[in-house]
Amino acid sequence: MTLLIGIPLETATGERRVATVPEVVEKLIKLGFAVAVQSGAGAGANFGDDDYRAAGAEVVATAAELWARSDIVFKVRPPSSEEVALMREGGMLIGFVWPAQNPELMQQLAARHATVLAIDSLPRTLSRAQKMDALTSMAGISGYRAVIEAAHAFGRFLNGQVTAAGKVPPARVFIAGAGVAGLAAIGTAVSLGAIVRANDTRAEVADQVKSLGGEFVKVDCDEEGSGGGGYARVMSEGFQQAQRAMYAQQARDADIIITTALIPGKPAPKLITAEMVQSMKPGSVIVDMAAEQGGNCELTVPGEAVVRHGVTIVGYTDLASRLARQSSTLYGNNLLRVVEELCKTKDGTINVDFDDDAIRGLTVIKEGNVTWPPPPIKQPAVAPKPQAAAAAAAAAPKKGHGSSEPMSAKSLAIVFGIGALAFLLVGLFAPATFLSHFTVFVLACFVGYMVIWNVTPSLHTPLMSVTNAISSIIAIGALVQVAPPLGGSAVGDRPSGLILGLAVGALALTAVNMFGGFAVTRRMLAMFRK
Repeated sequence: MTLLIGIPLETATGERRVATVPEVVEKLIKLGFAVAVQSGAGAGANFGDDDYRAAGAEVVATAAELWARSDIVFKVRPPSSEEVALMREGGMLIGFVWPAQNPELMQQLAARHATVLAIDSLPRTLSRAQKMDALTSMAGISGYRAVIEAAHAFGRFLNGQVTAAGKVPPARVFIAGAGVAGLAAIGTAVSLGAIVRANDTRAEVADQVKSLGGEFVKVDCDEEGSGGGGYARVMSEGFQQAQRAMYAQQARDADIIITTALIPGKPAPKLITAEMVQSMKPGSVIVDMAAEQGGNCELTVPGEAVVRHGVTIVGYTDLASRLARQSSTLYGNNLLRVVEELCKTKDGTINVDFDDDAIRGLTVIKEGNVTWPPPPIKQPAVAPKPQAAAAAAAAAPKKGHGSSEPMSAKSLAIVFGIGALAFLLVGLFAPATFLSHFTVFVLACFVGYMVIWNVTPSLHTPLMSVTNAISSIIAIGALVQVAPPLGGSAVGDRPSGLILGLAVGALALTAVNMFGGFAVTRRMLAMFRK
């Protein structure tokens, strides 16, 4: 019997997303499933019932009928108690569940003997799980939308302008937290022309902030903030004090603050105090992306935009839903990838394989048995890095004739003396033609080394490709062999068939080398242009 995937209308207030879109419906049907969609489920994301019918889905009139008939239900928001009561016995649910925050919901689902895959419980450290990572998809959209909301509330340009009517300074944006949402916000704000600064407890994200055009602001306290699963961890009190001092300074300078700090299963940390808000310039904006978990700002009102001390504080909890069509498309693709992992045979059958780390992490209830939290993922043994091993070997005292000490002045003088003697012998005994070519070769090596040494490493590939193209001077030699001799056409002056064939081959390969080198250079340089 063909399993039926049901897509109900989201009942949460203000939720406009839908769990799948028509283009994903077609792919689900190709995997061997049937799809039913509740009438009006996609209206908030601008997908009509006719769009789903055209993709091959059945449109069902009521939620009760959909839940009762569906073997698998796709959801965006966690189901309500009423929806759980409609769920068929032993059915499957895939969507956001948040098991740590919803223990009562977990018990209700277990009582229905359901199998539940919580998309928010995906082990994000697995590289193969990235295609299923709906948290990342939604966070990226939310970060983008946060900047749009900030720009709307700010009331003037984000980029600096000089016009006949006057000069407009660029807006100063500070972003607290450089995770997926924070990085999306950084990229969006920079592209709009703002001066962007960002901070995160994880030192390794500093390069990512800089690569997007932002400035990383470091807390004056040495403490590593990386936690498990790609999240930050709770920091010590000393670090938090230094962090608050830094935030107070940034609040006085910034026109817009966007906060993204959130640790799953914990209330949002309070980063922006009422005193910091009061110190901000009138007309400034705070967008609190952690509002749903209490907010990073003390004055945030979840779900609303309020004005306090002349500062607009945006606490919307539906940022991803405000771009419903885009977020529904990405979320639908994430769930499609989950189903592909569950149905590797592509015949419409489901296998919840606990030997698969990604599926084991997703599965919070299996056939009525609560399986959350999952056991820790066994990490493969990592071989020591060659650099670390080399450094350890260099640090260890060497026995015998070897020594880790730098070369002495006497040894250096001996090496240079031997080199000078070698050059003298070459100059005395080598032919004059060889000596001139050798001199050019040595100078070319020196100049080439100095040029490459002073070029940014990220530009080495385009530099080498264009150098490769220019160095194809061999084409001239091939042309000399192919062209008729000057001043005559004697048969004896013409190259043999073998030489002519090699010359033509050399021309063909050189042409590929030249045009290919310039093509690669152009494509590589295009990556650095906005």
